[in-house]
Formats: sequence, structure tokens, C-alpha cells
Amino acid sequence: MTRRLVVGISGATGIAYGIRLLQVLRDTEVETHLVMSRGARLTLAYESDMTARQVQELADVSYNPDDLGAAISSGSFRTMGMVIAPCSVKMLGQVAAGTCDTLVARAADVALKERRRLVLMVRETPLTLTHVRNMATVTENGGIIAPPVPAFYTRPTQLSDVVDQTVGRVLDLFDLEVHDFPRWGEPALPARPSQAFETAELHELEESVI
Repeated sequence: MTRRLVVGISGATGIAYGIRLLQVLRDTEVETHLVMSRGARLTLAYESDMTARQVQELADVSYNPDDLGAAISSGSFRTMGMVIAPCSVKMLGQVAAGTCDTLVARAADVALKERRRLVLMVRETPLTLTHVRNMATVTENGGIIAPPVPAFYTRPTQLSDVVDQTVGRVLDLFDLEVHDFPRWGEPALPARPSQAFETAELHELEESVI
């Protein structure tokens, strides 16, 4: 059976997670099926120099967010599951309520009803009680809430280190080990030159968390 993973990208900030996820999966035998919400396309313009077409080209198959007749809207279309990276609280609410008026929400609902792995990289802070309750509802239905929380024990020196570590942890949830990233209790990988922080800024960051 072809190993397929549905990748949803919603309008929350943090579109780099969805883009990097697709980039990493290109080096695997996993077939990626991408659907970007309308909000994701707006966020993309703010947070990346890539166009929507360039992001879509990272996937094996891409869908219109309004195409509720797409393959991924049917449980008979077999996949490993779905990850929404990032997941807005609006999308979280739709998944929790079972509202299927967009393809992203419908594909997520399919993953839940077919008892497949659904991972939501919820990107919001602070959280209201409604957000927390929606997270609880998704969890009770079998989904996994995996906020993109950075791990500083890896000593990140650039933003891409943070993104890569988070993407790696998310793909672990699908039993996909697709690229090396630092793990607790294992030998650290060689440090890469910093492109995001000056040395002084990095020292200040480290001192602030000690």
C-alpha cells in the first residue's frame, strides 16, 4: 500500500512548520497530500517569500480548500493520517465540532472517524477556556495536540534549528524518522553556524533560561 500523509496548513502564524514538513517528506517514500486553507495563503504572504504555487509544488498532490469531493475527503482513500501545521484555533474549533465545510476540516474529521492519527500543531497563546475545551474534545476523539513548543536543551543557534526539531518530533508521532535532530539522552549533533542570532544575543538567551 502506498504510504500517504495528508498535510493541512491553516491560517495561524508559523507557516514555516508546514513548509518544512513538506520539504523533509520529499526525501522519503511517503506520498504527501496538501491542502492549504484560504487563511494559510494570506499568512504565507506575511511570513514567507514563497508563493502558494511553490508550496504546493513541494507536495505530491495538492487540493483546492473548497473541493469537498477531493480524495482525502473520503475514508475509503487510505492514508497514514493527517497533520495540520500550523493549526489555528479557528481550525481547532471546527475539528472539535465536526464542522466539515472546508476540505482541511473534512480531512481532519475523516482521520478521526477512521481512527487514523491526527496531529494538530495548535499555534495560539494565551489560551481561553474554549481553546482548552476544544483541545480536550479533539484528544477524547483520538487526536493529538502537539503545539510547536521549542526545546532549548538542543541549544538552537538559528530559527531553522527550532523548526527542524519540532517537525522531527511531530513526524515521530507517525513513526517516521526522516532526518537527524538532537534528542535527549543521545549524542548531540555538531553545532551549525548561527544565521539567526548573534553570539551575544545567544548568550543572553541562554542566561535568561538558566
